[in-house]
Parts: sequence; structure tokens; C-alpha cells
Amino acid sequence: MNLDQIVEQAVSPLAEALAAFVFFEIPLFGGRWPFVVLWLLAGAVFFTVVHRGINLRGIPLAIRVLRGEFDVPDAPGEVSHAQALSTALSGTVGIGNIGGVAVAIAAGGPGATLWMIVAGFLGMATKYVECTLGVRYRQHNADGSVSGGPMFYLRRGFEERGFPRLGAFLGHFYAVGIVLGCLGIGNMFQSNQAFEQFLFATGGQDSWFVGRGWLFGLMLAAGVGAVIIGGVQVIARVTVRLVPFMGILYLVGALGVIAINAGHLPGAVAAIIEGAFSPQGVAGGVVGTMVIGFQRAVFSNEAGIGSASIAHAAVKTDRPATEGLVALFGPFVDTVVICTLTALVIGVTAQADPVFLEQTTFEGVGMTSEAFRRAVVWSPYPLAVAALLFAFSTALAWSYYGLKGWTSLVGESPAARHLFNLVFCGFVALGSTIQLQSVLDFSDAMVFVLCVPNILGLVVLTPVVKQELARFLERV
Repeated sequence: MNLDQIVEQAVSPLAEALAAFVFFEIPLFGGRWPFVVLWLLAGAVFFTVVHRGINLRGIPLAIRVLRGEFDVPDAPGEVSHAQALSTALSGTVGIGNIGGVAVAIAAGGPGATLWMIVAGFLGMATKYVECTLGVRYRQHNADGSVSGGPMFYLRRGFEERGFPRLGAFLGHFYAVGIVLGCLGIGNMFQSNQAFEQFLFATGGQDSWFVGRGWLFGLMLAAGVGAVIIGGVQVIARVTVRLVPFMGILYLVGALGVIAINAGHLPGAVAAIIEGAFSPQGVAGGVVGTMVIGFQRAVFSNEAGIGSASIAHAAVKTDRPATEGLVALFGPFVDTVVICTLTALVIGVTAQADPVFLEQTTFEGVGMTSEAFRRAVVWSPYPLAVAALLFAFSTALAWSYYGLKGWTSLVGESPAARHLFNLVFCGFVALGSTIQLQSVLDFSDAMVFVLCVPNILGLVVLTPVVKQELARFLERV
């Protein structure tokens, strides 16, 4: 029995049990909704209503914050607003934006795209709330660094309201979950999918790298390790340059494919709108398509999971609401812009070849690559670069998320940080080498179970967010 089989046998029962709880389906409105999707969606709608459409009305003020109009030179924190946003974006803009959208369209048809956009818009309000609280309840460490996120606002926020034991339990539960989850969704999955795309671009099964995933994994792990050893300031300096570059690279490539197939664009848009309300061949009809679209959106932008608030908490500011406003751009860029572009690339290809979605043997990232290749034969190469950068940047952000969860449990010592970084890089290399589906399933479920205490905390602490916005608006 090899290593893959030993690990699969040990982890599989645990992964199945946890996934059965997190992703169990509830029959509603003629469809079957995963519990986690309903929970996150209900929270997003609640925050949108309670904060009076902050998703839209907060954008002009958020732009002014990003431009530095309200910066305070000696404000506590480690990174700028733009750097904090870039770090958080690097954690959500990943392989899922390329491959996950293809999976959603294959399962729910083009109409799933519209519901992804709706869910992305609603998720902006959730990100606003959790990132405001991330700064409000962050911890200032002796070395001048800061630590924030659900581990802290759950514990401190519930303590303020007279429930210290509940807050301590929820905070520790979140910390354990983010440590275990980061090794899969933000680590092994990214390196595994990046290697698959790399193989696709270098000849598929004829590539020299077939069977040499360990080499690719070691190179990726070395790159990740060289950055994360410097802490959040180095991560932020890398991501503030990397995120715009990889975003523009993918944007230009996607727009190029769409432009080449411009004649099919109206048909692709019509298919999205029609498919959202009158899908063909999708289990559950309209509701089935809605569920798939919402599910892909919440899995992509992670609004309600709380992970982004860990990165945003490092910002230099004395007004927590400023970073909550900046965080509005996360789901917008991740889901409304990048996921929609991917859907349109696949959509125009499907319009040019009506049997593309049914006949293609590719799934996920491979389907998106094939759509690019049919427009421009060499396009999988820059797409492979984009996928590699997506995976690399996601690993950087999630290393920081996991590190802050780890140090909130064991303390902020240099030894604790170095040990975690070493383990994290080891899992990066491992992800390109072996298929550990049960480990990935377990980490996915572990990350998404975190939305249960997080959304609960966000609802309870919503009055604090309102107070922080009022304080900031007084200054404005």
C-alpha cells in the first residue's frame, strides 16, 4: 500500500462525516440547497438589508479610502489599504476562477453565471462586515505586528456581550479550522491544479514533466517559502504587484478571446439570461441553476468564511470602517468581474460550437483552457502562467491565514511561525506529487464549516459595525 492509499484510508471516513454535515442538502422551493450555501446566502441578504445597500452606496467612499484621502501616517498596522486588499484578493482569486466556473456551467448551464453575479454582489456586504470587525478587534503584538480575524473578534466580541466562554470556544474552533483548512483549499489544491494546467500547456501526457510533479512542487514550495518567511509585509509587497499583473494578464486574454468571437457574444449573453430563468436539462430547473450559481460564487469569493478579514486586519488605520469599505472590492473583482469573464469565454466558444459543452472531454481548468485554445491556438501558454500565478498568490495569502490561526493558539513566537511555514511549504510540494482527494475534501469541509460560527458572530456584532461606520462618517 503506497502513501496515497494509506492517507486516503485514514482520512476518508472523517472527511465523509464532516462533508455530510457541512454540505447536507435541504429541500426548498423545489430544489435541494446545501446547508452552507443557504447559511452564507441568508447572511449576505441580512447584511445587505441591515447596512442599507452598503454594496453600492459604499463604493464611492471606498475609492476615496484606497486613494489615501483618509490615511493617518502614524496609524497602527503594518500595510496600506491597497496592500491589504491585494493580499486578500490573492487568497480568493485562484484556480477556482478558471476551473470552478467551468464546472458550474457544465452542471448548471450558462444561466448559473447570472446567479454567481447576484451572489457576488450580496457577498460584498458580508465582506464589509467581517473586515470592519477584523480591524476593530485585532490584537497588537509586542513586536509591532498585528493579528486579527474571526479568532479575535469572536472571542473579544462575545466577551464584551457577557459570553466569554462561548466567545473563547468559537475563537479557538475557528483557529483550529483555519489551520487545518489552509493546508488543503489554499495549498495542496492550488499546487495540484497548477501542475495540471502546466502539464496541459507543456504537452499533456507527452510532457517531460509527467511523473515529475515532485519537481514542480519543490519549485513552487521554494517560491512560496521565499516570500512567506518575511511575514505579511513581504507578502503584501509581492501581492500588491502580483495581483494586478495576473489580473490584467487574464483580463487581456479573456477579452481577446471574447473579441475574436464577438459575433457570438450576444448569443452568449442571451444564453446566460435565458438559462437563469428557463434552464434546459438541469435538475431542479431554475432553482437547480440558482443553487449551482450561488454555490460557485460563495466557494469562489469566500464571503462569510472570515478568512479575508485576517489579511485586512493588518492595515494601517485608526478607523476600522475604512477597511470594511475597501473590502467591498473583493467579491466584486473575484466574482462579478473575473468569474464572469471566464463564463463569457466558455459561452462564446459554446455559441461557436453548440456541442462544445457536451462533447468536450475536459473538466474544470481543462475546459477553460480548451475554450481559450479554440480561439487562439497558443493561448493555453499565457493561461498556464496566469494559473500558476493564481495558485502561487493564493498559497501566499492562505499561508498567512493559517499562520495567524496557528499563532493565536500557540503564541506569537518566532519558533512557532517558522515551524508552521515549514509545514505549509511541505504540503505545497506534496500537493503536486500525490492525489489526496480525502484530504482536500476534509479541508474544504473544514473551511466552510467555519462560516457557521462566523456568520453568527457577524450578526451579533452588527451594531458594532454600524457604530464604526458612524464614527468614520463623522470624520468625513
